[in-house]
Amino acid sequence: MGIVRHSTSLQVRTIADQLYYLIRKRILKGELAEGEPIRQDTIATELGISKIPLREALARLEQDGLVRSHANRGFTVNTLSAEEADEVFALRLQLEPTATVAGSRRATAADHALARATLAAVGNAAMQDDVDWGECNRAFHMSLIAPGAGTLTYTMIERLNVIADRYVRFHLGPMGRPEQANIQHGQILEAWINGDEKTLLKLSRSHIRNTHDDLRKELPRNGSRL
Repeated sequence: MGIVRHSTSLQVRTIADQLYYLIRKRILKGELAEGEPIRQDTIATELGISKIPLREALARLEQDGLVRSHANRGFTVNTLSAEEADEVFALRLQLEPTATVAGSRRATAADHALARATLAAVGNAAMQDDVDWGECNRAFHMSLIAPGAGTLTYTMIERLNVIADRYVRFHLGPMGRPEQANIQHGQILEAWINGDEKTLLKLSRSHIRNTHDDLRKELPRNGSRL
């Protein structure tokens, strides 16, 4: 995959954006393994670009929890761990279910239509094994929150969902789990549209908690695989 080169500073940011998605795709598809160094010289030579937009892309990937920077050593692909999953999913559990209920209270017919469309996109991406599935999944969850969330709440939950993306992908690896997740999404959406707050709160909490419970059994803790 090549990078389109331009000359203006605005377009340099576009190159950084392309690099972000390219490296992100390689990480999510396993082409760059956990703990593997990101060889900036190799990538820059391969794509014929300078390191400036590459560093910008890597800084963004670090914010997303996909890579980690090391003093005098550059970047490596971040390693999934039970400890990080504990923190991310505990925070999601505290914030997301109540924010989803608040979204249900204020949702309009247009919000309902958007949520249905984003859920359909999740299903399509899953069937195609698309690396953009994570973005579709995040868009669905955020569409349930957006109608009732303030800017800070929305931003915090969105950031948690970005970091959770790799963990959710890992969780959905075993056979049958993607289908189960789609069923849960459909049930959550139905309760959200119908304004069934008690059921919605229960389903939202269960959806997050069940994923976290599975991850705690399957992820490495203190640097070793279970």
